[in-house]
Amino acid sequence: MPRTTLPSGIEIEYDTHGSPSDPALLLVNGFTSQMISWYPDLLQQLVDQGLYVIRYDNRDCGLSSKLDGQGADPMEVMKAQLAGDALPEVAYTLSEMAADGIGVLDHLGVERAHIAGVSMGGMIVQTMAIEHPERVLSMTSVMSTTGEPEYMKSSPEAYAVLTGPPATDRESYVANQIAGLRVFGSPAYADEARWRAAAEQSYDRSFTPDGTRRQFMAVGASGSRADGLRSVTTPTLVIHGSADTLIDPIGGRRTAELVPGARFELIDGMGHDYPPQLWERWVDLVAGHVFAARP
Repeated sequence: MPRTTLPSGIEIEYDTHGSPSDPALLLVNGFTSQMISWYPDLLQQLVDQGLYVIRYDNRDCGLSSKLDGQGADPMEVMKAQLAGDALPEVAYTLSEMAADGIGVLDHLGVERAHIAGVSMGGMIVQTMAIEHPERVLSMTSVMSTTGEPEYMKSSPEAYAVLTGPPATDRESYVANQIAGLRVFGSPAYADEARWRAAAEQSYDRSFTPDGTRRQFMAVGASGSRADGLRSVTTPTLVIHGSADTLIDPIGGRRTAELVPGARFELIDGMGHDYPPQLWERWVDLVAGHVFAARP
């Protein structure tokens, strides 16, 4: 896969699918998720709709740059948050992660793109729309929230999985991934064989536990986007699953409430994942939104 070095010095692994003459759709991954989680069949469905699809690994994930040794200790950040004190310096925030995605567009010569992000990726595309509106034709925020603490609700079981002991090797990594999806995945489409295969592929491609901690701190240190979202004029689609226990649908509803003119779509039975059985629905929503927003 190709890689580009951004002016910041960050190296970003990416690839493209479809024709550059078609409308560009930039896909942004969630927390710790590599670009390979946008599966080939899903990408092909988007390409078949007439889209030029771009995916990439966020910094500190996959084959993009790792910022080892940078930023504060996670425990110091958590202590400051609990005490209401000023946060110690973190390695980066969502603003830097949003700039990475814009840098990929620069490298590819894409002046303006449609953007879609999942979970933390939804937070990143929201940040792109706030901070780089001239580069964004439309935004789709999926299973995400606004950075306001009261709209970031998880079930106790999902929060326990998210904050549980980190993986130390391939076996514990795969076990953690499966345990999480048992709690917050789409219940009607549970498939542990599929989950295991995806987890093994991700581990074998890149295992970056320190990067996981830095991404987690980036989300926490970035704060609320509420004021910025109120100023967004980009055509916006917000998608959430009714069965999401990791980020409650209240987060998606709040996002759509804040962005003027945003459309909210609740997918019945979808958890905090996107199983193949829901890809057709996803593609219809995202592609429909893209083409409705074309200049």
